[in-house]
Amino acid sequence: MFYAKVGDTAMVYTGDYNMTPDRHLGAAQIDRLQLDLLISESTYATTIRDSKYGREREFLKAVHKCVAGGGKVLIPTFALGRAQELCILLEDYWERMNLKIPIYFSSGLTMQANMYYKMLISWTSQKVKETYSTHNAFDFKHVLNFDRSMIAAPGPCVLFATPGWLSGGFSLEVFKQWAPSEMNLVTLPGYCAAGTIGHKLMSGKPTKIDLDKNTQLDVRCQIHQLSFSPHTDAKGIMDLVKFLSPKHVILVHGEKPKMATLKGRINSELGIPCDDPANNETVSISSTHYVKARASDTFIQSSLNPNFKFSKRISEDESGSWLKDRKFMPQLQVTDKRTAEGILIEEKNKKAKILHQDELLLMLGEKKHEVRFAYCCPINVSNLEETKSTSDNVLCTSDRCSWLQLLNNKLSGEISGGNIQDFGEHLQVESFDISVCLNDKCRYRIIDSQNKSEAVFFCCTWSVADEKLAWKIISIMENFDCESH
Repeated sequence: MFYAKVGDTAMVYTGDYNMTPDRHLGAAQIDRLQLDLLISESTYATTIRDSKYGREREFLKAVHKCVAGGGKVLIPTFALGRAQELCILLEDYWERMNLKIPIYFSSGLTMQANMYYKMLISWTSQKVKETYSTHNAFDFKHVLNFDRSMIAAPGPCVLFATPGWLSGGFSLEVFKQWAPSEMNLVTLPGYCAAGTIGHKLMSGKPTKIDLDKNTQLDVRCQIHQLSFSPHTDAKGIMDLVKFLSPKHVILVHGEKPKMATLKGRINSELGIPCDDPANNETVSISSTHYVKARASDTFIQSSLNPNFKFSKRISEDESGSWLKDRKFMPQLQVTDKRTAEGILIEEKNKKAKILHQDELLLMLGEKKHEVRFAYCCPINVSNLEETKSTSDNVLCTSDRCSWLQLLNNKLSGEISGGNIQDFGEHLQVESFDISVCLNDKCRYRIIDSQNKSEAVFFCCTWSVADEKLAWKIISIMENFDCESH
């Protein structure tokens, strides 16, 4: 399990876990923590397992019966975890029953996993640690390596083969050879994903299996299913949630209908909010914790800068006067929507600090980079030629200011609450900047007017944050048809 803490907010992500001890590993353990969030796997969200010892007896009985009758036992399993647990179980049974029938591993990876189990005895179950001084539980006397040439060899045997779902690889290759014989046994020790051969076998006792579109396999062997999965059951999940009592629970790694059932139990029985999001779905968990941080002088100074917003407001008493007298000017309302934006920096062994973005760039040795969009927008104007200078056929400075003033008046009437700033030779609304374009080969002029001689072009630039505002202004400009004065 993984424990993470940021400031005062804490969470645990379980990964795969089991609240019941195995022969090779102990039960999952965790301290009682004050958690805002627990993210738990829910593979067996609605399953309650029976006695572990009963399952072990049933497994050993089925295997012994098969090999005693001269059959072969295939146990599809993954290289790490179930293989070691079942090997310890069979090794102990073989020793007690004095059986000489070989047990095989097909995977070199499994042998490597056994080596690490031997090295990391302190991570194993209490029983394995207690007997380590006299016997290493992972020194399997009856377990041997398996070779492909032995698939068709006569005589009984037990074979652990990967992968565990019969989804391909060596386990499926062996299954194709052994499935047609009634003497043989396939034991599925855990969960199999939908769509795999293992899942089809667990869904009933099929007589034929479609391996692919063109291949069908006769299945006459015995099928035995036992739950030796490393995943905890519904009782284990509920016990963990009750023990930790987090403020919120998120269920992952499960089947949607079963997760929904468990979610309802956590809500109703434990009174804890619970979510079961789908893949790629985002869940927001509110937190009331705060992180104490110092603020830099630059950040504090930036937050003191005013951020005025201008809007026209007409009171109910004045609305009648405005309707009667169009010359009546509505009140100009000014608000200061001051905001402070900074970056929270947390360094090891140092107090958290909020910096201005320029300070962070300086700290990282990076330059400020801002993506801006640009468009050269035409506005059709009647009798435009009369306003151009006769010497160079371009607009003079006073003309450019006049067009910007006309545009300012137009935008002021169309944009409610817009803070339009007039800087003489350019206008600005938020990050949207407008100026008269005198360059006939402007690279942002992607749309020509029907008659260039009757159009004034305005270069517009804006940041991505104001994209919606930008296209609203451009739409107003493109539909603005005025006469020169």
